[in-house]
Amino acid sequence: MIRIKRRRLLQGTAVLGASAAFAGPALLERARAWAQEMPFEPEEGASLRMLRWSRFVESEAQAFNELLDAFTQATGVSVQLDSEFFEDLRPKAAVAANVGDGPDIIWGIHADAHLYPDAMLDLTDVAEHLGGKYGGWYESAEYYGVRDGKWITLPFVFSGNLINYRQSMVQAAGFDQFPDNTDDFLKLAQKLKENGTPMGFALGNASGDGNAWTHWLIWSHGGQVVDESNNVVINSPETVEALKYVTELAKHFVAGAGSWLDGNNNKAFLGGDISVTNNGISIYAAAQAEGMDEIAEDTHHAAYPVGPVGERTELHVLFPFMLYNYTPYPNAAKALVTWLMEKEQYDKFLGASVGYLSHTLPAYDDHPVWTEDPKRTPFKDVAMVNRPFSYAGDLGNAASSVFADFVVVNMVAEAASGTKTAEQAAEDAQARAERYYRV
Repeated sequence: MIRIKRRRLLQGTAVLGASAAFAGPALLERARAWAQEMPFEPEEGASLRMLRWSRFVESEAQAFNELLDAFTQATGVSVQLDSEFFEDLRPKAAVAANVGDGPDIIWGIHADAHLYPDAMLDLTDVAEHLGGKYGGWYESAEYYGVRDGKWITLPFVFSGNLINYRQSMVQAAGFDQFPDNTDDFLKLAQKLKENGTPMGFALGNASGDGNAWTHWLIWSHGGQVVDESNNVVINSPETVEALKYVTELAKHFVAGAGSWLDGNNNKAFLGGDISVTNNGISIYAAAQAEGMDEIAEDTHHAAYPVGPVGERTELHVLFPFMLYNYTPYPNAAKALVTWLMEKEQYDKFLGASVGYLSHTLPAYDDHPVWTEDPKRTPFKDVAMVNRPFSYAGDLGNAASSVFADFVVVNMVAEAASGTKTAEQAAEDAQARAERYYRV
């Protein structure tokens, strides 16, 4: 059985503390059959600790818990599961890498493993096993997973980060469809503010939503942190134009967005305070789950508007499994993540994620989760269109450090708030990024 710390259970912060769920007979039978032929044999007496980000969709967490419980009952390997908010999880992952002690597995965010690659367990055998069975890996997933020729992290799922909008309010602003270009997007923002139904985007250090939309903004105008040779080029005319654009755009945001973290925009949207934001499908899923039928029916999703570069420029959120090489049970850890990504389990998990989490292996392109509700369909191809945050350079320690330090988010926030001019914000971001890229 999955062991739950009593303190976590009482606080409700452990995933199972919110909704305990255990494997049914059919799942247990499948797990026991799989355990007879599993590619990695757990060590005798193995037990695992796993830390994950706090769930946004309850049905996803329930399915995940059931899969862990089935694994435990079939293999005898107990799994202790805890959870933390994004902003608390990331420093704990870094501490575990630096001190060589902590959870065996962290279900983390983005490419944090590239900040401390030497602390990661080599997962090349796991990745090759899964890729060989399920049509290979999407290029963006493999890009995040591999460092110096070996897999240091396993790209479990992406969380698509797209535009969430209230259709009735967008139509009341004079748009039959959500704008597909940045010029009309600005016009929509102006009209929504006039109507008392403003948009709002996170400008605090939000690991998911803040990073996603600010990178889109810069890329959509042709800006980037580095070029293909890893030269820092963020202080460019294209970046400055993007910052001038957001200076105008942010004038029409709801008050308070400047301090928002992940989760604040969800609450504002569900509370009726905003009509447009960027997010996963969790807002829609929450509205359905909580009986907010009017908001659920009115909520739709769209790709980010295309800017002057003329193509989609999107950053979606990767949730990878990071297995630490200090674990005394590497085979058990490999067996667990392999079990979670085999077809029957992954099918169950994707379905329960109701579009909030998207696949990293092409074999799951035809999963019914993407067609049974048309509002989920825009999230299907996020792994295919995703740009790595290191664009257009290499994903290494410097790129990961710039990203973790919120250089792009802070630059955009400074311009949006008017605390710095577009030129000043770009110049200061250049200096910050160069500190990490300096040899």
